[in-house]
Amino acid sequence: MKLINLLVGTATALTLLSGCATSEPATPSQSMLTLQQIFHDKAFKPERAPYFRWLDDGSGYTVLESRDKSAEKPKPGEEEEHGVKGSDIVFYQADGTGRKVLVSLEQLTPKDAKEALTIEDYRWSDDGNWLLVFTNAEKVWRSRSRGDYWVLNLKTNQLQQVGGATPEGKSLMFAKFSPDSQRVAYVQHNNIFMESLTGKDAAKHKVTQLTFDGTDSLINGHFDWVYEEEFTIRDGFEWSPDSQNIAYWQLDSSGVKQFTMINNTDALYPTITQFPYPKAGEQNSAVRIGVVNINDAKTRWAPLPGDNRDRYVPRISWAGTSAAVMIQDVNRPQNSNVLRLFDWQHEQLSTILTEHDDAFLEWYYSAEWEKDGSHFIWHSERDGWRHLYRVSRDGKSVVDLTPGAYDIVDLLTLNEATNSLYFTASPDHPESRYLYRANLDGTGKLERLTPAQFQGSNSYYISKDGSLAMHSHSRFDVPSSNEIIKVDGHQTIKALTDNAELKAKLATVDLPKHQFFQVNARDGVALDGWIMFPPHMDPNKKYPIIFYVYGEPWGSTVQDRWGGGNYLWSSMMAQRGFIMASIDNRGTRAPKGRDWRKSIYKKIGSITVRDQVDALDAMAKRWNVIDTERVGVWGHSGGGSSTLNLLFRHGDKFKVGAAFAPVADIHLYDSIYQERYSGNPNTDPDSYIQTSPITFAKDLTGHLLLVHGTGDDNVHYQGTEKLINELVKHNKQFEFMSYPNRTHSLSEGAGTSLHLMTLKTEFFEKYLKPETNAAN
Repeated sequence: MKLINLLVGTATALTLLSGCATSEPATPSQSMLTLQQIFHDKAFKPERAPYFRWLDDGSGYTVLESRDKSAEKPKPGEEEEHGVKGSDIVFYQADGTGRKVLVSLEQLTPKDAKEALTIEDYRWSDDGNWLLVFTNAEKVWRSRSRGDYWVLNLKTNQLQQVGGATPEGKSLMFAKFSPDSQRVAYVQHNNIFMESLTGKDAAKHKVTQLTFDGTDSLINGHFDWVYEEEFTIRDGFEWSPDSQNIAYWQLDSSGVKQFTMINNTDALYPTITQFPYPKAGEQNSAVRIGVVNINDAKTRWAPLPGDNRDRYVPRISWAGTSAAVMIQDVNRPQNSNVLRLFDWQHEQLSTILTEHDDAFLEWYYSAEWEKDGSHFIWHSERDGWRHLYRVSRDGKSVVDLTPGAYDIVDLLTLNEATNSLYFTASPDHPESRYLYRANLDGTGKLERLTPAQFQGSNSYYISKDGSLAMHSHSRFDVPSSNEIIKVDGHQTIKALTDNAELKAKLATVDLPKHQFFQVNARDGVALDGWIMFPPHMDPNKKYPIIFYVYGEPWGSTVQDRWGGGNYLWSSMMAQRGFIMASIDNRGTRAPKGRDWRKSIYKKIGSITVRDQVDALDAMAKRWNVIDTERVGVWGHSGGGSSTLNLLFRHGDKFKVGAAFAPVADIHLYDSIYQERYSGNPNTDPDSYIQTSPITFAKDLTGHLLLVHGTGDDNVHYQGTEKLINELVKHNKQFEFMSYPNRTHSLSEGAGTSLHLMTLKTEFFEKYLKPETNAAN
């Protein structure tokens, strides 16, 4: 039930007069936004920074540069039919100088092929002598993780397919070099294999199978649907630092019930897709962690206590050295995470640390080990805030590196040589993000590195040594700019993109004003929000308001960040006479502390939507231009669920709602997500009944637009069909649109985005009927 297509905002000045916003009349040159411009013509598509990779030594970065060699005039002795298309891998120094082609498309062209490999991903070996290229990819679940891999010897220019050509092709997953650069390991047909690159077997690229029990239901080295979706992990194995062993997950999905999806449109007869999908309270895949030695192909299994079907292992990591693997052993309710060291040679476990929460653990972060394995960096909410701790290997020393009444947002990198730890946070403004540095040894004070002029959202792609970064900055109504900086002093080295053309185009549009604000819920909890007013609004009139809602723990809508298409749609609706707004109710992923996040345990759909109601009431008192008789709301996924609950449970306040891909009955969602926040339906039935929108469908009094894709493998179309039955049973009229074979994003297929947004726009205009002002 992940948050997608977030609408986010920026804080800009708003003139308040008689409790409402006013602005100057539009100039003749200012234009109005249209759906066609935004969602079909892509007239406001931003320029993106080039995708590049920092080199480990901090000397610069590499990028892919497309080249069509067939368009070049052939050199003497070179025949035109040998021309190929593809990309070169090119090196640049941080300031953009020193261009050098490291790998040409000719080097990446297999023998007798007319086209070079299409690079979907690439990796350098640690010794710099090899390049690994991922190509010809296809989707597994929702990521393009299965395909073909090739290795290029940068000394001999020999290009060879990893694993050799297979009859079915596209069968390898997650290939990676060993740290000593002598081998490549990968997953094929649910088993782990290894291929030699050097030594006596190098000429033959000898392949060695390391696991042998993989089947359709027994998975080695990668994951089932629910692990990938809810723990955001896909690659299920890790080389040991000494390159002699591989630690890996094994999942046994036998006994997990299959979910079935039907495709009615792509063939003469319907086709069926089935996959294991554990719904809340149902049987999970069993999980084990093993270490296989590359010399004897023997796996040593970690003797984890208890039932492997009632635990999760969301993260593992080699504990600095090759002597042990850290296993994060999480119980099924997800309120306890036991950090265990697995001494694989003696097949023994020892406990380092236990994290526990009376509600649920917020998330599972990787442990970042220091090279000697003596300490690791750990995320914890143990003092009520998400902080970074330096923990000794035995767990006896736990030092808070980021003390204070604030959350860190993301750990970016650490550098032992400079005693530095880099992370993002925003202690004073939860809608913003800034770069900070702390000392690894716990001494000294925190240092904010982002300069004051970069108010809003800042993100950083930092080099391994922490010396360089690509800095991206945006605000609610300001598209991203990107630059390469020297982290020390935040000194600009090279500007990459500034989106000047897009900013100039936006300057010609009659855009609305907006502001961030804060109101209190009935129990005093502060709720953050943004509001956007129609341009040239008459302060003596009342205007309908549309809320954008998500409301669940997976995301936040109130961020000072460029919102792209959703920002433009909201601006267009404001031009048409609507007030637009969004509120982060308690429990959303805002950096506001443990109590904020955990207060919604077993209350998603009740206290979360009550906050939205309280916010509306407070906003109506603050801004008398809000027409409380014309209140709309829309949301996608968890936001669709929130929309349903607002219409069904608070129909006296929220009169019109568009729910996209909602979870109408939380019994139907997956075990990992739903049980984390709602408990287990087998032991907490009331939690599921009292927070599921379908329970209250009989109380619908307003206007509902219900939208779902029939190919949604995440939030199943099944739930919407159940809701339709319930609405029909109670003679509740509503509007409905199904999109054949569209997934959870509702984006696939020609014309889908424009059609969906037109549907939503016309629905709100039909039922909220904004007054047309002079500017419109």
